[in-house]
Amino acid sequence: MKLSGSVALITGGARGQGRAHAVRLAEEGADVVVVDVCAPIDSAPYPMPDPTELAQTVKAVEAVGRRALAVQADVRDLAALEKAVAETVAQFGRLDVVVANAGIGSFAPALSLDAGTWQEMIDINLTGAFHTVRAAAPAIIDGGRGGSIVLTSSVAGLIGFPNLAHYCAAKHGLVGLMKVLAIEFAPHRIRVNTVHSTNVDTDMIQNPAMYELFSGGVPGADRATAAASMQGMHALPISWVEPADIANAVAWLASDEARRVTGVALPVDGGMTAPYKIPHG
Repeated sequence: MKLSGSVALITGGARGQGRAHAVRLAEEGADVVVVDVCAPIDSAPYPMPDPTELAQTVKAVEAVGRRALAVQADVRDLAALEKAVAETVAQFGRLDVVVANAGIGSFAPALSLDAGTWQEMIDINLTGAFHTVRAAAPAIIDGGRGGSIVLTSSVAGLIGFPNLAHYCAAKHGLVGLMKVLAIEFAPHRIRVNTVHSTNVDTDMIQNPAMYELFSGGVPGADRATAAASMQGMHALPISWVEPADIANAVAWLASDEARRVTGVALPVDGGMTAPYKIPHG
């Protein structure tokens, strides 16, 4: 119970990585607030979660014996996040851990990106993370106990990928934001880090549009076709990681086991960012 007695707020918590983080932190003793927009996003090539999925996350947290609160809010709306934090403190009396996880994925060649698609990516994946921290950090500071903030970046926040200029820009931006926050929040004993996953087995990756992208534009590409292509991207013989793999890293960063870890960009990527990919077979 590494997080016993603590309270965590997680954005993008309705499903996927966000739900995995919520359950994992609850398993370690945290009460959890999950925030999600639960509404369509114009530029995303896959459906967004709905309120029933957010409610399922609450049930999953409660199933491991912890309390949970669901808040439907858009990370682009700072006032809505400030309200969510106020509800958190009113109901649970404190805030200790923040996981700025909300994000979307889309793709196009850089010169084909329209202004709306670019802006929506930056607004959600980068500015949304800043809004989350801006709304939540004062509550952690006021608690006087220190805390942990984890920003969900990506391997695309460490290296470049074709067709993902807007996504890479946002995810690289999170690293710069993290490093500044780690310095500014250190006097309050608040640690700030980023997690950089490879492809994760969630709806953001497991959809026809992404199958076609990762298969080099093969029409009608399916999960198996994409898996074969993705396996070649890693040093380990894997196509993707599971949400639990990232949640384990987040739980560690949130705990006292990482009490001296701040300002770190932590890859959980199967060796994708290693300088030399080890051949298999």
